Amino acid sequence: MELVCPAGSLNAFKAAVDNGADAIYIGFRDETNARHFAGLNFNDRAAMKALDVARAKGVKLFVAINTYANQAQWKKWAFAVDAATDLGADAIIAGDTAVLGYANSKHPDQALHLSVQAAATNAATLQFYKRHFNIQRAVLPRVLSLKQVEALTKTSPVDLEVFAFGSLCVMAEGRCYLSSYLTGESPNTVGACSPAKYVEWQEVDGVMKTRLGGSLIDKFEPGEKAGYPTLCKGRFNALDKKVHALEEPTSLNTMDLLPKLYASGVKALKIEGRQRSPAYVGQVVGVWRQAIDHFMANKEAFSVEQPWRDQLLAVSEGKQTTIGAYDRDWQ
Repeated sequence: MELVCPAGSLNAFKAAVDNGADAIYIGFRDETNARHFAGLNFNDRAAMKALDVARAKGVKLFVAINTYANQAQWKKWAFAVDAATDLGADAIIAGDTAVLGYANSKHPDQALHLSVQAAATNAATLQFYKRHFNIQRAVLPRVLSLKQVEALTKTSPVDLEVFAFGSLCVMAEGRCYLSSYLTGESPNTVGACSPAKYVEWQEVDGVMKTRLGGSLIDKFEPGEKAGYPTLCKGRFNALDKKVHALEEPTSLNTMDLLPKLYASGVKALKIEGRQRSPAYVGQVVGVWRQAIDHFMANKEAFSVEQPWRDQLLAVSEGKQTTIGAYDRDWQ
């Protein structure tokens, strides 16, 4: 299974390469990618450097153009497709049908991967995208059970990629509405659920208050680590308690499912985290490289080693992990 890894900077890209990534996905510095944060992502020069690093080590480079285009700024998305193709990207990851259509018609030889933002969950949908845009792979949304993934691999007309590790979100992919009520901007179009211009930090008597769009998201007592304010992971007074009322911070970790994912026919495992540091990328990629290599050499006797669990837990949100929707036996 191909190990697909994130990079939000050139240093993170190098860390992914050095620690065993098979493919690395990046985004450009604008609204065309869904991790549009200040100080992250790639301009033309950085993208070329990343490509040189990738080619030197035989690693694939993917470009995520995975937000939804708007009419007023359509040229940005078209330009991003042209730039990714001119760069020599091994694949473009997109979910907007107009973006896919433009890429397929203007650059018919460019490999296209269907973004998780398209939220494709059945073979008929995948057949539609294959027929109209000639996609080669689809990234499945994190709402499917393991049984559903196994069933889909039997009928899918394209290779399938699933998320293996990283942040989760209460929203279904491609349906990111929640934060738009506070900011007036959808993460599906601007690329961030908590754009920096709407974020406020206020410290009073040692207590840090974080706001998004003017609304209080969390309060952190002296000595408590203050997290970046996102509405879904904020803490609120509910049922007479201060709790994560919408979503408790946790990370997806599917390492225990490696044998089942392999047996199902899944072709690629994706690590989430283009917003993460190079150190995080290097550590997570390195652990997953060890686990995949160990599994491939010991399929019948594979087990997750405790040091791998410890290293992943150390960088997980809330210091806890889950296998998410994969364990829903009722689906």
